[in-house]
Amino acid sequence: MGLFSKRSSTTGKRKPRWVIVGPLLVFLIGLALPQYLIIPVKDASEKDWNPETFWYYPWGKSGTHKGVDIFAREGTAVLSATYGLVLASYEGGTSGKTLIFLGPKWRIHFYAHLSTFHTEKWAIVSRGQTIGEVGDTGNAKGKPPHLHYSLMTALPYPWRMDDAPQGWKKCYVLNPIEYFP
Repeated sequence: MGLFSKRSSTTGKRKPRWVIVGPLLVFLIGLALPQYLIIPVKDASEKDWNPETFWYYPWGKSGTHKGVDIFAREGTAVLSATYGLVLASYEGGTSGKTLIFLGPKWRIHFYAHLSTFHTEKWAIVSRGQTIGEVGDTGNAKGKPPHLHYSLMTALPYPWRMDDAPQGWKKCYVLNPIEYFP
């Protein structure tokens, strides 16, 4: 009997096990893929953000700031922090022009306040590829141009929760600064 099929006791025909094995393999491969992040703004360094703003409270309508703001001149290239699949590109709301990616380890990469896009939904992007430009869209209008970058995990890390405001969300939101080179 093969790994991907099983004989039915009633018909004697093989039934595919890929219905279970296939998604499990995809899940495991996604976890196994290495994630090497780069700073997602061209030529930016740690002097271009304030590390104290990650999980800063209070922070406007969102309550807690769940990302890092990387400041740069408007129009500076925004780079894909890692390789992945573009799940969404949209404009509107508090985040303005936004791109959302699925990357290695089943992590979601959120790029907000862009002035322009250089990719579209369902595109596959490589690490370091220009995906947009720094802007001040959404609730960043009138503020210094910057990229709001958030990193989230689709698999919860319950040990990260605490009693901070919205502390339960810490099991899903990761501090991207900890992953920069």
